[in-house]
Amino acid sequence: MSKLFEGVFPAITTPFNADGSVDHAFLREHAQWMMRSGCKGMVPLGSLGEGNTLDHAEKLAVLDTLVGALGGAPVVPGIASLSTHGAVKLAQDAQAAGCQGLMVLPPYVYSSDWREMKAHVSAVIAATDLPVILYNNPLAYRTDFLTPQILELAAEHPNLRGVKESSADVRRVTALKATLPPQVELLVGVDDALVEGVQAGATGWIAGLVNAFPAESVELFELTRAGKLEDAARLYHWFLPLLRMDTVTKFVQLIKFVQQEVGHGSAHVRPPRLELSAEEASAAREVLQTALDTRPASAV
Repeated sequence: MSKLFEGVFPAITTPFNADGSVDHAFLREHAQWMMRSGCKGMVPLGSLGEGNTLDHAEKLAVLDTLVGALGGAPVVPGIASLSTHGAVKLAQDAQAAGCQGLMVLPPYVYSSDWREMKAHVSAVIAATDLPVILYNNPLAYRTDFLTPQILELAAEHPNLRGVKESSADVRRVTALKATLPPQVELLVGVDDALVEGVQAGATGWIAGLVNAFPAESVELFELTRAGKLEDAARLYHWFLPLLRMDTVTKFVQLIKFVQQEVGHGSAHVRPPRLELSAEEASAAREVLQTALDTRPASAV
């Protein structure tokens, strides 16, 4: 069976103008720039995309811009809401907008037991016939989809076609790889576990720092997938201080700051997030400058 989500899929940031509105012109340019570097599609409206700060109309406008910008390449939006009803409506509207897949998150704020979480994600998965990636991020969302539960969902929903595993536990990836049916793909969801995740069996990467370093991200993924581990290790060692920015509380602010510093984006975020303090920005700039000064010859 062909793979739908193989390769690097940016968790694309949502660019904002100084007045807080979405910068659609840059959003289009940014997505096309990353696609030219070898990315396979875009994943908007997730955690990094600040989806929880956008209203429904803004989300649909983002999807319209990206579907138009990508010329047929997959747009796979994050689907999350305070309510199951809201998530179902967003899923259906995303399909109507031309999206080619969905990434389903647990509900914002409320998290409980498996019975309730299964009812929620099942309703969203069944809302369309689009292929779905289940997003497991227990640290962020306080809901942990365990391997037997994912298998239960896969058995009941043929359009569940991927799992974005962000527990940062490589053993979880190997367990899923050993037990999931072949139509359900595994995707790495934390930047600083990319090589380990691919070596454990993941075939896709929903990436964060790709927003500032798309060519390097694609190169790292492809070297690892090809088994060129010495070259991958050299590039990974260089990249890791930046990739670790994806795993801390202010990952959105940090990644947007790096985008701004490399000349491809702005640091604007929406409250309750605030831009980095002067001290935080100075520390991030130091990490970035070291990376720029020591970029290995194999990195593009």
